[in-house]
Amino acid sequence: MSGPVMNNINNVAKMILATGLLTLLAACNPASDGGGREGAEPPLAGADIGGSFTLTNQDGGITSEEEFKGQYRIIYFGYSYCPDVCPVDLANIMLGLKQAEKKDPALAEKIQPIFISVDPGRDTPAVLKQYVSAFHPRLIGLTGTPEDIATVAKKYLILYDIRDDESSSEYLVDHSRQAYLFGPDGEPLALLPFDGTPQQVADEIARWVR
Repeated sequence: MSGPVMNNINNVAKMILATGLLTLLAACNPASDGGGREGAEPPLAGADIGGSFTLTNQDGGITSEEEFKGQYRIIYFGYSYCPDVCPVDLANIMLGLKQAEKKDPALAEKIQPIFISVDPGRDTPAVLKQYVSAFHPRLIGLTGTPEDIATVAKKYLILYDIRDDESSSEYLVDHSRQAYLFGPDGEPLALLPFDGTPQQVADEIARWVR
């Protein structure tokens, strides 16, 4: 990674520290049966993460966060042309969601998975539609103008940097990696262990979704 990009990632780490997110280390040791979650406070409770957005979905329509009122939300930022981490992360997260849904089918009605692109130049609705369908049948892909994406990324503490060689269709986008779980009112609850196993993701979902 370039120097400026690494500085951006370090800044994200500082923001995470400032909001107390290091308590998320507990998420790496989830209770397999969800035991002990009653009365427990979510790791991200009270953190200033998230907020309103209005973006373009994979069908070319408009989607706002208000449409998910009453639903838990899994939100991951990335881009479809990502050569490595994004597809691996999404596969783990969505396999974890499928495992959680298999154990408790009612979860399918409670949780909405969302993928937000940090590469609006290439991630058109048609591109996103094909991409998200490979991971989960209910995964929504969102894109927008560069200004739209910059605004929503800032609200969700996501930093990204499109490399300077945009003259090539193969340019890369450096971005911070977070898999957020939000509650029914849009409140941040926890980070999902995207770099763990699908079972660990499923366990963390079961821990906080009521």
